[in-house]
Amino acid sequence: MVKTLNVPLVETERRGPMPAVRTQGRTGGQWWPAAVAVGFTLVQLALVRPGMGLGWDETVYVSQVSGHAPAAFFSAPRSRGISLLVAPIASWSSSTSLLRVYLALLSGLGLFLALRAWRGLFPVRVVALAGALFATLWVTVFYGPEVMPNYWVAIGALAAVGHLLRAQADRFDRAALWGVGASVGLMAWMRPTDAVWVSLPLFAVLVCVRRWWRPRLLAALSVGLASGAVAWVVEAYAGFGGLSARLADASRIQGGLGWNIAVLDQLRSLRGQTLCRPCSSSLPGPEVIAWWFALPLLAALGLVVAVRARRTARTLLPLACATTASIPYLFMIGYAAPRFLLPFYALLAIPVADALTHLVTSARGAWRPVVVTSMALALVGHLAVQYAVLEGAVDRSTAGRQAWARTASELHRIGVRPPCVLTGEEALPIAFYAGCSSAQAYGHNASTTRADLLRTAQHTPTASLTAAQDEPPGYAHDWPSHRFGDLRIHVSPAVRASNRG
Repeated sequence: MVKTLNVPLVETERRGPMPAVRTQGRTGGQWWPAAVAVGFTLVQLALVRPGMGLGWDETVYVSQVSGHAPAAFFSAPRSRGISLLVAPIASWSSSTSLLRVYLALLSGLGLFLALRAWRGLFPVRVVALAGALFATLWVTVFYGPEVMPNYWVAIGALAAVGHLLRAQADRFDRAALWGVGASVGLMAWMRPTDAVWVSLPLFAVLVCVRRWWRPRLLAALSVGLASGAVAWVVEAYAGFGGLSARLADASRIQGGLGWNIAVLDQLRSLRGQTLCRPCSSSLPGPEVIAWWFALPLLAALGLVVAVRARRTARTLLPLACATTASIPYLFMIGYAAPRFLLPFYALLAIPVADALTHLVTSARGAWRPVVVTSMALALVGHLAVQYAVLEGAVDRSTAGRQAWARTASELHRIGVRPPCVLTGEEALPIAFYAGCSSAQAYGHNASTTRADLLRTAQHTPTASLTAAQDEPPGYAHDWPSHRFGDLRIHVSPAVRASNRG
């Protein structure tokens, strides 16, 4: 088992540097985090179908590096980190299955490395349980193999806090120092604004607590954040008119960031909605949301356990980072998506696992089997609900993506083939499936003007997509239309010309 230090990090500064946090011997317990990571990978491959098509946001990210479809409009809130992560596969292969397998393997490795950052800070059973709790949430399993940045922000956050605690405990631990920079860099590479929110408590404790002052550690944190965000900042000046303009555009696209209490919206999304916008449905049943209310209670118990064990900082710091990570998505945005809170869940997993372990190990006599049985039943019920929700989310997502693929095939049948342009209803993901460019003259993804769109339609096969019951836009009133499912496809004269050719 891992030998942990029972002396609080802050207090040891009065007595000199803390001894290095080390493991003891070669024990089988060291393999538990690896087993959790392997199990996480296998669950993804089994339950999130590798052949499931790409979602709306995924098509945007993949199109930036794909050789099989034009790059979609890249809006202000997005960052290119996830596109670069999938480039080794997406740049030469159009296989979604291969991409899913690649990400499942990579996400399992990422989870293992993040858990490894906590070795010696907690008993290995606590670290492994924390990984298992995070890895068995339906939202974690669903987004592990998805081309989305939120899982990687969560992994970076979990690793960054663990590495910082290790580097603080042992100023000669160079691996932990590099780990801080790399982990924060990963977060900023994926979503710079999220990285800032997660890092706030880390900067605060290093700057404001004298006993925690470590210039090299502060430098590692700063350099990691800056190196990960530099491309996003440069792109802000190159394509959005500056950093403040990009942040303003991002706020506008997200409905205007400000005081918006989205707690109920997040609860509604827990039924398996990948995006809840607008979020006006009823709340899920208590069996679906009970775990969400149990998290803060168990985390508070974990803090109590840590205080009694004189290792407060190791629990308080991930709790503080989890809190700041959740603030923009619980109180500053007018809609919800469960993936937004993945960093929150990853960071809470450590104190929650510590609390659960304490409940089991502290029970004595006749109470022990009662506690163990009750906890086992609760965890089994929790897993059953999580995977029922996961199954529904996968089924709905698969159906929607198959509909996009069928629409793309219909577009090809009627003559809208590459090079081509799509605009209108769901044009962005359908364009990726069809191998077309997407263009919008209005809305969050506006990338052209009506005049430019009309000029393009004169010589390039262009289609405007509307809901079946809606009227076409004014410029497409005289274009031939085709009803297909819930959509009506209006094709430009250039399509007829290309078919005759």
